[in-house]
Amino acid sequence: MSLALTRRAFVASAAALPLIRLGEAEERLRLVVVTGGTGGVFYPYGGGLAKVLSETVPNCQAMAQVTGGSVDNVKLLAAGEADIGFSTIDSAADGVNGIAAYADVGPQDIRLIARLYDSFFHIVATADSGITKVADLKGRRVSVGSAGSSTEAIADRMLVAAGLDPAADIGRDNLSVAESVGALKDGKIEAFFWIGGLPTAAVKDLATSGQPAIRFIPAAPELAKLQATYPNLYAAMTLPANTYGGQTEDIAGVGVANVLIVATEAKDETVTAVLGGIFDHLDKVHAIHPEAAKLTLDGAYAKLGVLYHPAADAFYASRGVAAK
Repeated sequence: MSLALTRRAFVASAAALPLIRLGEAEERLRLVVVTGGTGGVFYPYGGGLAKVLSETVPNCQAMAQVTGGSVDNVKLLAAGEADIGFSTIDSAADGVNGIAAYADVGPQDIRLIARLYDSFFHIVATADSGITKVADLKGRRVSVGSAGSSTEAIADRMLVAAGLDPAADIGRDNLSVAESVGALKDGKIEAFFWIGGLPTAAVKDLATSGQPAIRFIPAAPELAKLQATYPNLYAAMTLPANTYGGQTEDIAGVGVANVLIVATEAKDETVTAVLGGIFDHLDKVHAIHPEAAKLTLDGAYAKLGVLYHPAADAFYASRGVAAK
């Protein structure tokens, strides 16, 4: 979904559901939670989180919205057109600094409220392609993720780390994870990039079908270059064996933290209420998705490349949690 279309949807929602301040008698706090595409983890996680907040925060109605993912979410929050959003930490940091996918709009005024889980950077190729390492993508038709997405940003960085020119050395397609799976099945591409939680539904369906047979490409050799160029954003992460059908070995690769974000100007009471709704009802959150089950109070507060909202800092301090 394009940012423009998403914004029109929010305008329509806002007309029907005016934002009400928390604590007003007989009125409701209405929150828009921006998620991601239907093939990834942000979408079910966000939908489940909206349900949990609606059930646990007094006088609250939260609605989840499909978006293009991290970049759309950062922009929508900074523009005041959403209230809570999901993002990878690298995309959030790029937004704060106004670089990469945000170069056209400049710095985005957003803050963190929680670290959620780590995503694995999937590099998926057909088994008969002969592709066994990132450098082998030279001259191949590859999907680098939706245009302007966090997947595209890290795909380009990964290609550079492997000694390739992202613009000239591959046949480049900008497809969502669901579209990438379809294109791989149809023989239109030989490989695709995707950054997402484990397991990602679209990738799981592809691996289970076996049509075509696929191979997960390791990215450990490129990690050191990524960390040197982009400190505090990327970490070593393993795709455990049997995460996906037919994948019998661990795959060494790259991980990136996923975070929950708000606008810097978000009201303190709203941030406090949201975090209370989440961490006072972790059993409900954990039931949303396997990745949601990884959320802990201690793990949610970390030293990352973007500042936390002041009310989030105060919330964690009140629970005796220090940033690690």
